[in-house]
Amino acid sequence: MGFTVLVPEEHGERLLPDLLSGHRIVRYDADDELSPQAEVFVPPLAPSPELIERALRLPRLRMVQLLTVGADPWSGRMPAGVTLSTCRGAHSVAAAEWVQMVLLATFRGLPAFLAQARERAWRPRATVGLSGRRVLVVGAGDVGRTLATRLVASGCTVTLVGRRGGNGAHPVSELPDLLGEHDAVVLVVPLTGQTRGMVDARFLAAMPDGAVLVNAARGAVVDTAALLAELRSGRLSAALDVTDPEPLPPEHPLWSAPNLIVTPHVGGAVHGLYERAYRVAARQIAAFAAGEQPPNAVSNGY
Repeated sequence: MGFTVLVPEEHGERLLPDLLSGHRIVRYDADDELSPQAEVFVPPLAPSPELIERALRLPRLRMVQLLTVGADPWSGRMPAGVTLSTCRGAHSVAAAEWVQMVLLATFRGLPAFLAQARERAWRPRATVGLSGRRVLVVGAGDVGRTLATRLVASGCTVTLVGRRGGNGAHPVSELPDLLGEHDAVVLVVPLTGQTRGMVDARFLAAMPDGAVLVNAARGAVVDTAALLAELRSGRLSAALDVTDPEPLPPEHPLWSAPNLIVTPHVGGAVHGLYERAYRVAARQIAAFAAGEQPPNAVSNGY
């Protein structure tokens, strides 16, 4: 007998049956009563806290399979015996493209040129470019390593930092000594107790003048007030796909901060998103159904 798998929206109902045979695929809407027969729950990309609570109370729940890489709303909350699995591998290329885009835009001065174009002002100038830049990638998982490969191909020197180091990455304990040696710092870490507020005033002060901070992780990894102070001083630039708070309220000072690119959490939002996510999800669920540990399973403490 296969599992009953709850899937959100029409994407899951359309895609998962062809990818995961032998299981009962049931679509739900966020306001629906969730089937108490469900053993596997697939949340939407941005589940509400109320939906998370309802899902974790399912009496037969055995697995939560995410469509995202970040597991922070779920980590540390799994009931005993329930496996949490991410969608690692589905979004790495898209996320890496977003980082490349904002680094290129920043180093080639695109925001300033666009502002000049709106003023119909023709003011040529040279920019530093991306090739030759030293980029510190904080987060040595799938996204970080995919990004590193692409940046090296663009002529950058890349330093990886991981939680424990190894496999070509420096341990996070070396991060303070590395910050001052790089032109850009890219954040691709999960939100945990260790990473929340990691990028504070001290962290930013250690970055060299003219450096760029790129946050493709979670908004709460960065102290927003500390970043605003650096942007307003003109010492640093930044690009944010995630913010704290998020969504960013219309009156928030980040909107008018200088030297900043903001996008509305779209780093992975490219055509084919759901097809890739459900292919990964299907492999994780199939492994779990076969009595194996899903390759993307995370510990309860994350």
